[in-house]
Amino acid sequence: MAELRLSGEVFYPNADAAKSSRVPDWEAVRKQAERDYEGFWAREAKELHWFEPWTKVLDDSKKPFFKWFVDGKTNIVYNCLDRHVQTAHRNKLALMWEGENGEFRSFSYFALRREVCKCSNVLRSLGVVKGDRVTIYMGRIPELPIAMLACARIGAVHSVVYGGFTVEALAERIEDSQSKVLITCDGAYQRGKVVPLKQISDEALQRAGTVESVLVVKRTGQAINMEEGRDMWYHELMNLPVASNNCQIEVVDAEDPLFMLYTSGTTGKPKAILHTHGGYMVGTYSTLKYVFDIREEDRYWCAADPGWITGHSYIVYGPLLNGTTS
Repeated sequence: MAELRLSGEVFYPNADAAKSSRVPDWEAVRKQAERDYEGFWAREAKELHWFEPWTKVLDDSKKPFFKWFVDGKTNIVYNCLDRHVQTAHRNKLALMWEGENGEFRSFSYFALRREVCKCSNVLRSLGVVKGDRVTIYMGRIPELPIAMLACARIGAVHSVVYGGFTVEALAERIEDSQSKVLITCDGAYQRGKVVPLKQISDEALQRAGTVESVLVVKRTGQAINMEEGRDMWYHELMNLPVASNNCQIEVVDAEDPLFMLYTSGTTGKPKAILHTHGGYMVGTYSTLKYVFDIREEDRYWCAADPGWITGHSYIVYGPLLNGTTS
């Protein structure tokens, strides 16, 4: 496999498959992008919604620090949900989930937007504002992408921590990101066992002192510690009047932060990688469209964990940006 990666060999689909794909002539697209890469990305970006257009596609005056879609105003969640809800897509399946124990849940674009708005309003009621960091430490359940989208909708920056990480890893990421809120579960099912996520969270919070509020999703129903004044049940808050079905979207700059995701730490201390609304949105939208050849009518499955960048891009944001079913 390593030799294959380094060989530079390119594998093309057969002619019939290429003709029916979204990129019938890959070489033509590649040459076009090489010849005018700013024009290429501008055309891609125009397929998405912007509240205000950009004044410059790429600012590379301070390499290696690049700015994409300078002065543009958008929000990735508007493009993932709101623009679809305004069309016949509102009743199309956005998300399908099957749990380890055989449970099944599904959300149309309309229903997913409603849940995201409710969660966004809950976060706002807890004092979360644009730029605040929110750590998400969950099992693989629908509330995880809902929480991600809820943060992004109001301009908060989500930091998803893989549900298999230890107390030390969670504490380090909470402390480094200076998170204001932690969203977790009582526990998670994994390979037939229950992982005590809330217990791990409690131990991590003894080491990381920035979190003011903890939202707990009831997943396993096990007995857990709930600290008064800090810990709250997610489902109880989602049933309060404050959790209304509509939430005003935060218009953000293209360069405003969307999420932080930490490197694995195998070669040193984990480092926070920061992605922004504009550049990440356009890049992820285009990758799923061209490389994966995903169409609106497809039902698409990705085996990754949402706690990693592949899950962020190709379970949550990419499919929703393209209006498909994940």
